[in-house]
Amino acid sequence: MKIAVYPGSFDPITFGHLDIIERASLIFDRVLVAVSINPGKQPLFSMSERTEMIARECAYLSNVVVCSFKGLLSDFVREQGAHAIVRGLRAISDFEYEFQMALMNRKLNPYAETVFLVAKPEYSFLSSSIVKEIASFGGDVKGLVSDYVALRLKEKFLNNR
Repeated sequence: MKIAVYPGSFDPITFGHLDIIERASLIFDRVLVAVSINPGKQPLFSMSERTEMIARECAYLSNVVVCSFKGLLSDFVREQGAHAIVRGLRAISDFEYEFQMALMNRKLNPYAETVFLVAKPEYSFLSSSIVKEIASFGGDVKGLVSDYVALRLKEKFLNNR
């Protein structure tokens, strides 16, 4: 069985993330969407909130499993019996960082390959950070995230004011 891990903070999940998940689900037998803690970021949503949103958004994909982890990605990949790490690339600026991470993950776990999926042009500008910024000012995030995620963003920012 070909198992891949698609790691990220997914704070919140966007249509760009969903596109990568859908495409990965066509390549691999099982895709583990792994919500992680990024020490360099302060999340808007808790780990359980992010996991719940992703599970809801991916419910129609029978070979996608949503989970969370702490620690090194290379260890998590090994523990799950996966042999691939899926990463999305939006622009050249993503590539440099992702390339370094792929090489480090290979050093830590030589049995895991990193597979890059290039973002569709309509999502090449999209990031969770941009979505949160727009939502924080009451802007319209339609077309960037699902209606459900847009509602959760609206609720979060209304409660934080």
